[in-house]
Amino acid sequence: MRPLLCCLGLATLLGPCLACPTACSCSTKKNGRLLAECAYKDLQEVPEGLSSNVTILTLSANRIGWLGQGSFAEVPEVQSLWLGYNQIGVVESGAFALLVHLKNLDLSHNKIADFPWQDLRNLSSLQILKMNNNRLAGLPRDAFRSLKDLRSLWLNDNELTTLAEGTFDNLPSLSQLQIFNNPFNCSCKVFWLKKWTENTSVSITKGGSTLCVAPSRLKGRAVTDIPDHHCVAPSVQLTYLSNLDNTVMYDGLTLTLHCSVAGSPLPEIRWKIQTSSRRVEISGPNVARDGNVKQSQERFLVFKNGTMAIPNFSKEDEGIYTCLAVNDVGTRDVSVNVALAGSENPAEDLLRDDPQASHLGGRSCYKGDEMDPSGAGEKLVIIYHMPRESKSRAGGAVPQVHLGTLLLALGITL
Repeated sequence: MRPLLCCLGLATLLGPCLACPTACSCSTKKNGRLLAECAYKDLQEVPEGLSSNVTILTLSANRIGWLGQGSFAEVPEVQSLWLGYNQIGVVESGAFALLVHLKNLDLSHNKIADFPWQDLRNLSSLQILKMNNNRLAGLPRDAFRSLKDLRSLWLNDNELTTLAEGTFDNLPSLSQLQIFNNPFNCSCKVFWLKKWTENTSVSITKGGSTLCVAPSRLKGRAVTDIPDHHCVAPSVQLTYLSNLDNTVMYDGLTLTLHCSVAGSPLPEIRWKIQTSSRRVEISGPNVARDGNVKQSQERFLVFKNGTMAIPNFSKEDEGIYTCLAVNDVGTRDVSVNVALAGSENPAEDLLRDDPQASHLGGRSCYKGDEMDPSGAGEKLVIIYHMPRESKSRAGGAVPQVHLGTLLLALGITL
């Protein structure tokens, strides 16, 4: 009786290790890994009853169409998961999140259009990821950022029209990439990919063609053949304009900055303003041709030609003014820290109040002057002339400014 009880106890202990669904065949490999072979079984879902010790799970060539959050809850130790050649169209968030030991994941030849990319954040051991022959039309820039051990990535034969710059950054172990047979729109948004392929040590498999489908002038050409002159990163210059020659005259001092940009495609101009009391972002012109302000930021008038005007500029408007030039190739910006000072004798007061001006020779910047990007400082000081008689009449109060007469540029940062 005692030997029988011992055998029953041993069977009870080993039972969970040998658990295997009827549709699968399970075995222990020489290296001690437990294999659950469930391929070609006409399965419509992940089978239940798998052993928690399974490290290799093969579910290829079935009719599985859906993966839920708990589909792999029974196999937390799985290292290789093969799901190719199914009909998977829905993958719920969390379906793979707990498989922290996963090294190989094959989802190729399915119908996946949307994927819970956040699940990959926990799969830091992943080495091979196959998502080829699906319906992926896009993926986040940071989709793979946690996969430090990823060696092989298959994205070919999907519906990718573009890839965000930096998609393959932070993949120090990547040695093989497949992205052919995708309908790339070869706008300048994928120009980075050409440059990346020219400099990377990653082997980009050419099992098919990485061709442009659009625009029409590049249709049929390889992504790596996008002409350099079609895509030029932005450049930007910032210039001060006096309000003496403004077509529209405003009372008081009008600070006018002009942002000149170049690049291909022609960059958009955006402004950022940071004062002591507020932060403002303006994405485009807010002044129409008839002079009406289209947006709510009436304090800052932005014109289509890249000019910004701030009528009645005051101490409250002091701060950092940044012009950004943005196109599909990249972004450049130039900033200036604007401060205001009033004086009967602008030059003398400036040297007394701002010793740094004397170190730089007190260079003045008048209408049309370009800000020097090589300057050591970051301050733009505006000095306006305050007539003596106006000051006495006002009893010492600051009068309305009649015109801006001197601008000292102590430098600017690109």
